[in-house]
Amino acid sequence: MAATLEKSIRELGLTNGDAPTSPISVSFPLPRAPQTNIHVQLHDNGPNVLIFLATSTPESSNAAPLGSFVYAMPNRSNPSDPLSTPLFTPPTTLDFTTRMSKILTRRLKKPVYVGNSISFASAGMGGTVEEEMEGFKRVVEVVVGLVNQENTARES
Repeated sequence: MAATLEKSIRELGLTNGDAPTSPISVSFPLPRAPQTNIHVQLHDNGPNVLIFLATSTPESSNAAPLGSFVYAMPNRSNPSDPLSTPLFTPPTTLDFTTRMSKILTRRLKKPVYVGNSISFASAGMGGTVEEEMEGFKRVVEVVVGLVNQENTARES
């Protein structure tokens, strides 16, 4: 069985670890906190998108704790309300990650996996709702822009 699978993979020209596209990694400053960067790693696999989010500051030498991981997919019966399932659920990041996965699913019209370890504690006012929403909007803008840019490049 394993030999047959390996032969099929070789016939397709794929080796272990090959992905349809390379991951895209970008970082940008958190709105109202230019010393804090949001890091995005995006894997657009064609039928779905995998995104990892994290923040870093110049003074933080510790790794951020592992955040939430949520899967969302389009809802055929009600497109304005995507379905989501939390796969890893630390309560500090779960709400943000769930909202992010649903918005991206709605905008990209495909299933999205989101891993999120973003912390707004180092933002200018300590992570107020306004700061969180500005960061949220900026991440959505960047991710949707990157996916659209990649899709345009594939079609050319």
